[in-house]
Amino acid sequence: MHARLAVLLLLALPAAANAQVHAAQGLFAGEVTTGTVLLQTRLTAIPGPTLDAEGDVPGAAGVACFEYGTDAAFAGAQRTGWLKAEAGGDFLVRARVEGLQPATTYHYRVLAGADEASAQPLRTGRFKTLPGVGSDAPLTFAMGSCMNYHAFMHGKANGGGPVTATGEDKRLGYPSFAALAALQPDFFIGTGDIVYYDHPAPTAAKTLPELRRKWHEQFRFPRLVEFFSATPAFWSKDDHDFRFNDADLGGTRAPDAVTGIGLFREQMPVLPAGDLNSPSYRTHRIHRHVQLWFLEGRDHRSPNAMPDGPDKTLWGREQRAWLQRTLKASDAPWKILITPTPMVGPDRNSKNDNHANLRGYRHEADDFFAWLRSEGLTNVLTFCGDRHWQYHSIHPLGVEEFSVGALNDENAIRGEKPGGKNTTDPEGLIRQPYLYPKPTGGFLHVRVSTGTEGRAKLDLTFRDDHGEVLHRVLKRAD
Repeated sequence: MHARLAVLLLLALPAAANAQVHAAQGLFAGEVTTGTVLLQTRLTAIPGPTLDAEGDVPGAAGVACFEYGTDAAFAGAQRTGWLKAEAGGDFLVRARVEGLQPATTYHYRVLAGADEASAQPLRTGRFKTLPGVGSDAPLTFAMGSCMNYHAFMHGKANGGGPVTATGEDKRLGYPSFAALAALQPDFFIGTGDIVYYDHPAPTAAKTLPELRRKWHEQFRFPRLVEFFSATPAFWSKDDHDFRFNDADLGGTRAPDAVTGIGLFREQMPVLPAGDLNSPSYRTHRIHRHVQLWFLEGRDHRSPNAMPDGPDKTLWGREQRAWLQRTLKASDAPWKILITPTPMVGPDRNSKNDNHANLRGYRHEADDFFAWLRSEGLTNVLTFCGDRHWQYHSIHPLGVEEFSVGALNDENAIRGEKPGGKNTTDPEGLIRQPYLYPKPTGGFLHVRVSTGTEGRAKLDLTFRDDHGEVLHRVLKRAD
């Protein structure tokens, strides 16, 4: 009788109180600095990694908060306020944590449930704050781009690269993240094309549920959940996770630009939750020897089809002015521009949407490189995504560019050499110390350290998707 009464009482409770919540997409620590971080998760109705019958990871309404501290058992941990996971925000919760100590490992976990009384720990993660300008301690980070889910899951090479994903890979996720986890970088940089709204073309995502599903399916893989639960990250967007291939702000093709800009801010911990006004370009001093600039390539650009010249801009006037002002103010020995698209190349001459393209935004790039020389700014490097091949190229004015290539084999292509008649450098003016010999997924791994006489050292290593070293560049600041 008592057991039957208990069952009846349980059934009488509101549905939300009975609902079990999960965090199938894991945890994210974004924009970590010496003293702050953005913590994020998404409450889900299923545990993952398997998708539901609709090919999605449905969200779950509820509440959540984050506990964080330096003790792995959470003794003396601090707690954020309670946050609501609601359908209007895709059931995502994000909290900005302040007052952290530099160069310190923090453990954090999300507590979540249908309400505060039912909340339970779901997942645990960790991150390390940046070391600060006064530190000489080594720091490592990795950078990757171009995760093509459809090509990976369905064995469709997107440009002639190898098709290698096994059944286990398709269950666990991209092999690059297993290799990245083994290296244990202090942070990761995802430089655009994190998802592909427009692949496959016949079923390109256009509506809000379709667009959101691209993020859900990508980040439920166990390898990604494990890696990002232990590794803070910085994110940028490019065309495929903005609207569609080579998209600018114009036209009526869905999704529109407002949706693309807003959805990236919703899904990725780049800005505090609900911040729709702050620019997504920003700079972080990550070490005594290095400052990073994260550039926005889609939100402020002139139309791609506009004739190139002094009035055409990929960055927008305000971002360009900010970039030049902050570069001049920096005393970092190495200044690295994180750009979703290439500035040096060479690229294919059929395109018109980046700084390397002859019909694109070449005037702005060349004018900027000339400005660097006129101001005497040296040791400025560009790290770019977008191009699906790895290379190290040097512009005639001396700026060096490192292209990280694609994270998965199926999205890798052979690439272009200087001097090719169908490239953006038919005269062969660019020097290219490295172009990978054959298409492969992979990433760029960077180690910052202090050499003899206090000189800043950069160890730049191109690796394939299994972590094997393909090419290494050692640089020392003057």
